[in-house]
Amino acid sequence: MTVVSRRFLLLAAAWLLPGCSAPETPLAKLELAVVSLQEALEARSTSDVMRQLDERFRAQDELDADWARKTMMLMFLRYAQVRIVAVSSRSRLEDGEGGTLGLTEAQVLVTGAQGLIPERLAPYTVTLRWRREGDDWKLRDLHWD
Repeated sequence: MTVVSRRFLLLAAAWLLPGCSAPETPLAKLELAVVSLQEALEARSTSDVMRQLDERFRAQDELDADWARKTMMLMFLRYAQVRIVAVSSRSRLEDGEGGTLGLTEAQVLVTGAQGLIPERLAPYTVTLRWRREGDDWKLRDLHWD
């Protein structure tokens, strides 16, 4: 599997199922944004994912939104289906109850028609940093181990 393939799969793994909160709170809206990204990836909708990336999006501190778009397109051609399984997930606001900065930390597995993608049994540790624009949360930074 190529480095680009693995990086995309980790990007895909970043979108996972969060916990529940009251639907109108900033935290609840952050959790809905996480679910929306997961659904867009599983639906193989590059355009829906791109709408949720911040204009200054970075993955691993060096890869930008254009990299994410190109990588998704390549991976969606390669894998007929993608599923993200959250082993654990936690979202929180980083700057208080009405905050504009959010953080999601998770342990995730990525599966496809052929099984685990890439062929790794241990879950990935994924950290997503978000920025709120009005009522919308945009993914600003993505890191994985």
